[in-house]
Amino acid sequence: MLARPRKNTGRSPVGVPDPFRVYNRCLSGCFRIDREKMSSPHRILVVDDSSAMRQLLKLALTDLPDVEVVGTASSGDLALRRIEFLRPDLITLDIEMPGLGGLETLSQIREDHPTIRVLIVSSLTKRGALVTLDALSRGASDYVSKPQVSSPEEGVLALRKELVPRIRSLCGPSEDLPRHVVEQARRTPTATWRIRSRRPEVIVVASSTGGPPALGKFLSGLPESFPCPILVVQHMPKVFTGPFAERLNSQMPLHVREAVAGAKPLAGQVWIAPGDSHLLLERGGDGLRLALSDAPQVNFCRPAADLLFESSADACPGQVLGVVLTGMGCDGSAGAARIREDGGRVLVQDEATSVVWGMPGNVARAGHASEILPLERLAARLVELAPRTCSLDT
Repeated sequence: MLARPRKNTGRSPVGVPDPFRVYNRCLSGCFRIDREKMSSPHRILVVDDSSAMRQLLKLALTDLPDVEVVGTASSGDLALRRIEFLRPDLITLDIEMPGLGGLETLSQIREDHPTIRVLIVSSLTKRGALVTLDALSRGASDYVSKPQVSSPEEGVLALRKELVPRIRSLCGPSEDLPRHVVEQARRTPTATWRIRSRRPEVIVVASSTGGPPALGKFLSGLPESFPCPILVVQHMPKVFTGPFAERLNSQMPLHVREAVAGAKPLAGQVWIAPGDSHLLLERGGDGLRLALSDAPQVNFCRPAADLLFESSADACPGQVLGVVLTGMGCDGSAGAARIREDGGRVLVQDEATSVVWGMPGNVARAGHASEILPLERLAARLVELAPRTCSLDT
């Protein structure tokens, strides 16, 4: 039997340590609570037909200084009514509910309240993956997986680890980009870059929160005759990446597959890193090959974009073109630096079109972005750059 939520006393639930005091380490980056800038807590509405799951979600968000659960709902219909007077900043939404289901509820939320963020809470099954991908295509901001644990205390910790960084990324204020970084990235390539005759051998892409629909839009803008293979790290659980690759493959002329060890990447192919495996690029006697690794997480992620970017720079020095799309945290920043150091180029999605400007923002702030572009312009720019690559004229 789950304990009733306690009044906010500034302490953690009994038996549940709180690793999110003032300084917080999240799955894919570092976040610091600035109490002086924090005007009011992020208002959360929890929607799930399971009373036990509602209780777990509430406990996971209890006693946090910048998060407040303002209400719960056991159905989609009730959630839509409560949104009107609770005015939440973010909603955690179950998919499988009687009556008005999660997808229908999400569509109505997007129509009536387009600024409210929605986090899908889904099961780690193939069906859960397919429905979650549907939800992301309908405008959900991100998703968390229902924990598969042996006790309520473990469930609370697992949910807190997944939920809190996402809530803070989706609802928190963004950090302004220094003006000199913006101006440098907006300069015309001929003014800052000298053109090399060598064309890139590979395109490497990183994405996380907001990435599935962004990847779909980005990749669908590339022609079937695109001259380079494309390797993608999208932060996803293992059960999600296969269905995700299949869905992308059905939506565009490029050939999209989940990556397999030993495969030879060819022009017009897109390889998606499998969940829970790092994707690497290696060069042997017969050319480029894909490799998979179960090495420890990097940036709290496996797969990690940094490892893909760095291994690609090793395999194709000076002939890697990187793309960093929407996502929270800092994965891809160190890899982008390596690509630039070796003479490659890195494009990042701009803040206005990103769900979360964490990953691309970190690359831009560090000065590793060759160009900062809106999502709808990235594919066309990639086509322009594909016949040749550029390196910084130092």
